[in-house]
Amino acid sequence: MSLSAFALVASEFMPVSLLTPIAGELHISEGQAGQAISISGAFALLTSLMISAVAGKRDRKHMLLCLTLLMIISGTVVAFAPNYGVFMVGRALIGIAIGGFWSLSAAVVMRLVDSHHVPRALAILNGGNALATVLAAPLGSFLGAIIGWRWAFFCVVPVAVIALAWKIQALPPLKQDVSPISGNIFWLLHRLPVVLGMTACALFFMGQFTLFTYLRPFLESVAKVDTTTLSLILLIIGVAGFAGTAVIGIFIRRNLYRPLMVLPLLMAAIALALVNVGEHVVVTTLLLGLWGLFATAAPVGWWTWLAKTLPQDAEAGGGLMVAIIQLAIMLGAVTGGVLYDARGYQATFEVSAVLLIAASLCALFTARSEGGTSIKVIMRS
Repeated sequence: MSLSAFALVASEFMPVSLLTPIAGELHISEGQAGQAISISGAFALLTSLMISAVAGKRDRKHMLLCLTLLMIISGTVVAFAPNYGVFMVGRALIGIAIGGFWSLSAAVVMRLVDSHHVPRALAILNGGNALATVLAAPLGSFLGAIIGWRWAFFCVVPVAVIALAWKIQALPPLKQDVSPISGNIFWLLHRLPVVLGMTACALFFMGQFTLFTYLRPFLESVAKVDTTTLSLILLIIGVAGFAGTAVIGIFIRRNLYRPLMVLPLLMAAIALALVNVGEHVVVTTLLLGLWGLFATAAPVGWWTWLAKTLPQDAEAGGGLMVAIIQLAIMLGAVTGGVLYDARGYQATFEVSAVLLIAASLCALFTARSEGGTSIKVIMRS
């Protein structure tokens, strides 16, 4: 499961480090190439909303095997895509695999281990996510320079094949005796703290990916870095992010909401600083290292918030959060692409900062509303 998480996250964000060569070979703009992130997010969103009803009573092992096979097909289609349209079809397929896997993964892990081992098992699962965050962007940039962007994408396929074979051999049958409740997961939004928290989470991810999706063209055109330096900077971002996930727990235990408010503000400050010092490679590298530290740590806080706020509805809340995060990633990539093509990196980074500030304010409102009254009661009064 952890290996699958690694392959999925690596596949999802591989375009971030390969926008320029993809755009050049497919004869499209860098903003259009960035929509490879948005389309995978769109299909992940739709899948996360539908997967429970589609799964029904089906064996969850079979579902996971089908999703892993879809990941293999996606990587192959993208690697050999003759044009932009086929390339985007391949990206849509990875979106389906992403939405399905993350919606089912936590529930599957909880069935694989005893209850007292669940936290450790989930940590191992997310270890694949963290490792991909560290390696995907710099490795994609490095491999893209040596063997081309197509083979860089295809390198994920053998990893997915190994994960598929491993699941066939290792996973027990995971039959579902009773179909899950297929009601509208949006019923969770009747509570004001949930609405505010989900909104803050969405604004955070949208602000993050408005900027992050277009880092490579920014670094190449403004900081004037070569491929080797680009790979090093992306590696620094990833390593810093890995460190962020390791230390954020200390701060969350002290005060859950403080990191959720402070981290977006720090990222907004970095986005605005990059507008002014982007041509200075050393300063830019330091700022982006801090960006990686904060950006990877913050989602841990939001998943902790979910467990705290919806302890009895964590599965439904998790599906809703996956959908909201994917929608936010899609909107961030679209917004950043339109701004980058029309107004340049300055407008892109400034809008990213505005969204992150809004996320911080919404987290503040969430903290104040926690334990408050539902929206229905507020409207009634």
